[in-house]
Amino acid sequence: MAAEGGGKEMNEIKTQFTTREGLYKLLSHSEYSRPNRVPFNSQGSNPVRVSFVNVNDQSGNGDRLCFNVGRELYFYIYKGVRKAADLSKPIDKRIYKGTQPTCHDFNHLTTTAESVSLLVGFSAGQVQLIDPIKKETSKLFNEERLIDKSRVTCVKWVPGSESLFLVAHSSGNMYLYNVEHTCGTTAPHYQLLKQGESFAVHTCKSKSTRNPLLKWTVGEGALNEFAFSPDGKFLACVSQDGFLRVFNFDSVELHGTMKSYFGGLLCVCWSPDGKYIVTGGEDDLVTVWSFVDCRVIARGHGHKSWVSVVAFDPYTTSVEESDPMEFSGSDEDFQDLHFGRDRANSTQSRLSKRNSTDSRPVSVTYRFGSVGQDTQLCLWDLTEDILFPHQPLSRARTHTNVMNATSPPAGSGGTNPGSNGNSITTPGNSVPPPLPRSNSLPHSAVSNAGSKSSVMDGAIASGVSKFATLSLHDRKERHHEKDHKRNHSMGHISSKSSDKLNLVTKTKTDPAKTLGTPLCPRMEDVPLLEPLICKKIAHERLTVLIFLEDCIVTACQEGFICTWARPGKVSESL
Repeated sequence: MAAEGGGKEMNEIKTQFTTREGLYKLLSHSEYSRPNRVPFNSQGSNPVRVSFVNVNDQSGNGDRLCFNVGRELYFYIYKGVRKAADLSKPIDKRIYKGTQPTCHDFNHLTTTAESVSLLVGFSAGQVQLIDPIKKETSKLFNEERLIDKSRVTCVKWVPGSESLFLVAHSSGNMYLYNVEHTCGTTAPHYQLLKQGESFAVHTCKSKSTRNPLLKWTVGEGALNEFAFSPDGKFLACVSQDGFLRVFNFDSVELHGTMKSYFGGLLCVCWSPDGKYIVTGGEDDLVTVWSFVDCRVIARGHGHKSWVSVVAFDPYTTSVEESDPMEFSGSDEDFQDLHFGRDRANSTQSRLSKRNSTDSRPVSVTYRFGSVGQDTQLCLWDLTEDILFPHQPLSRARTHTNVMNATSPPAGSGGTNPGSNGNSITTPGNSVPPPLPRSNSLPHSAVSNAGSKSSVMDGAIASGVSKFATLSLHDRKERHHEKDHKRNHSMGHISSKSSDKLNLVTKTKTDPAKTLGTPLCPRMEDVPLLEPLICKKIAHERLTVLIFLEDCIVTACQEGFICTWARPGKVSESL
């Protein structure tokens, strides 16, 4: 509802916005949609999703875009800020009957100019492997819905693998597949591998290797999204029961948990260095959780409805070496740091400098964004005043070294910080004292830059590599997508053994008992972020937010995929 006297202004769709980097501008010519550009009637349909891949075809325009709208799936050349979209020539277009695509993911590891591997998940539970360049359909998984009858909510390639992928369902189950294996003609039987608080993992019992290799039962209600850490070793899951659960993926150990303020959690993402996780959901909040401390460090309030997507922007991490209120270095350095192709290396080198004994002021700011059903885009800065609210600036800048010194060495047989919930004895394990509410100011920094390697390096397959079915030796990188046929139908695998297994470790958590604990601090106990910008950018609920080097990509449920050029990146040809 619009406020009195400001209705027109509040309902106006924004086509540009300004941040400390400059002006972001919507490129109307770079809007992708169905070829006829008619808004999609989104009533009762699954969310529009977008996936990108670069085929490295030496043309300088190797970006490819996949998106789903209703029963349709499209694959286009993505020209971004360089050239207007040509909707008349999709590389591939598919229309499905009786089911709808719900999510998809490219395998960047196997991508070539001649072939790409795209997983597509479907509302009836199937997963399809297709090649939209060759226009081939390679395989269909869970075709007869014997593994899971419920909607696929998230599908991703396992990082570093050419053949392993993970699929989450609205049943609350996740399954690990290998593209080389079949699914079998009967419902699978399982045996317990490991269980813990509110989760259980089972292996598939069969004489010959078959899919799924593993079945994860996580929490209560739908498993809405999962995300692998940047190094691929940890898995963050958010569920309809309102819990974030972070696992060591290979050893199948629970690292930590967090509870939403209320309602389900719908989306999750990792910071580029793997130190922080942001979630969003039905409490209209974004919540920042520290991976190292296993605690909530901030909440952000700017949305007026459910938050559907959260994403970090790796291209606007700012590193400042002089006055924290001003950018330092030449204009060229600034562009390299914020938008250049060597941004990651540049930022990492400066982060390592921050961890040295050099006393020169250094400050880092994490940028992340969120979009929601309120049709608004919010951008947030996570700064030093939020990360280290009780420490003088100079102490905050050496905090990382203290953390690294006390963290157990990675790779020492399960002593990874993610191997169990008790391996880190930081202040995060106790209730934090009340903290002031704070704006997120664009002048501060992040912690633990040096711990990425210590957390992320080490024994990858210590827990499950002994199971030959996993073939974890073929891991090289990661990504996500999904598959095919029939109508949405809730349900579990039906077999005498699996009925009992579905009941394992499912326990109700009383929200009243978690509020005010480290699991779910009260609002006054953690800093409250305010968004840098909060703009209405669509008529329908937003379902996509992706940060690319020269633009931001958003999409709404009407089926329009929009490109927002970063400052100074608008092509003159448009």
